[in-house]
Amino acid sequence: MMKRQLLQTNSRPGWAATLGLALFGASFALTAAQTTYRLANVNDGVFGQAFYVKTRHEDTLLDIGRHNGFGYDEMKHANPGVDMWVPGEDREILVPSQFVLPDAPRQGIVLNLAEKRLYYFAPSGEITTYAISIGREGWGTPLGNFSIVRKEKDPTWTPPASIRKEHAENGDPLPAVVPAGPDNPLGQYALRLSAAGYLIHGTNKPWGLGMQVSHGCIRMYPEDIERLFPNVEVSTSVRIVNQPFKVGWRGDDLYLEVHAEDEQKAKSPTEVIPASIANAEGVSIDWEEVKRAINENTGLPHLVGGRQKPASRLYLDTIF
Repeated sequence: MMKRQLLQTNSRPGWAATLGLALFGASFALTAAQTTYRLANVNDGVFGQAFYVKTRHEDTLLDIGRHNGFGYDEMKHANPGVDMWVPGEDREILVPSQFVLPDAPRQGIVLNLAEKRLYYFAPSGEITTYAISIGREGWGTPLGNFSIVRKEKDPTWTPPASIRKEHAENGDPLPAVVPAGPDNPLGQYALRLSAAGYLIHGTNKPWGLGMQVSHGCIRMYPEDIERLFPNVEVSTSVRIVNQPFKVGWRGDDLYLEVHAEDEQKAKSPTEVIPASIANAEGVSIDWEEVKRAINENTGLPHLVGGRQKPASRLYLDTIF
C-alpha cells in the first residue's frame, strides 16, 4: 500500500516548501504512464511535484529514472552520495519531477541543454517534458531557433564521414548506410530539424540517456519518442537554449532551478535572479536561499522568494 506524507525542504522559517513523499516497493516496467501538465495560472512557470520511491534489492537509479522519465545526470544530481548502480534495498530515492520552465516562448518544442530536457507545448495548452541526451564535447548540439522539417518512422542512418572515420579508428567500422532495425542508433522514430544533420530521435542504447554522449543529435528514450512523435507536426518550432539557472513563479512563490557546471556555480546570487524580478515592487528575495540553491545544484526548483500580499482592508459603512 502506498503511504504519503509531506517532506519539508528549504528549512529556513518563512520559506518552507513541500515535496510529496511516496514510499512503495515499485515495479519498474517500462510502461509508466505519460504525465501531462497544465499550468494553473498562465503567469506561472513552475509545475509538477517531486516525490520519493523506496528501492528494492535489484533496482538501480537508472531503473527508477527511466520508469519515471528521467536521465542519468538528473537522478545523480537529485540523489548525491547514492550509488547509481547499487543504491541498496529499502532506500528512499528522490524523483525530481518538479520543473521551472525555460525562459522561452511557450510553443512547439523547447530544449534546454543545461538540464538535458525537452518541453513540448501542445496547441491544447498541455505541457509534456522528457529527458534527453545531447552532444558531447567537440560535437555540441546547436543553439538557436529551428523547426521540424521531416518525420521518419523506422529511419535509416547515413553516418557522415567524420563519424565513420571515428568509428574506424576505434576498430568499429560503420557501413555507408545503417538500415532500420535493432542495430540502428536512431531507434524507431526520428524528427529531422532544419539545422542540417541534426535530429530528435530514439536510441538502441537507452541506458546512456541523460548525458552528453551524442554526436550533436538529441536522443530520447524509445518509449518517449514513440509518445511524442505522433503529436508533433512538420513545421513545429524547435528552440534550443542553454539555461543553467531558471527562475519562475508558482502563484506568489518564486523558485530557482539550478543545473550548473562547476565554473557557473561561482556566479553571485544577484547575477542569477534577474533584476526585473529582484527589484520589482512587492517582491522579496531570500539571498541566502539563492546561494544554497546554487551550491546544492540538485536540479530541483528551490523556493527563494515571493510576492508580498497586500494587507487586507476592513470596509465599514459610514454613519452620518
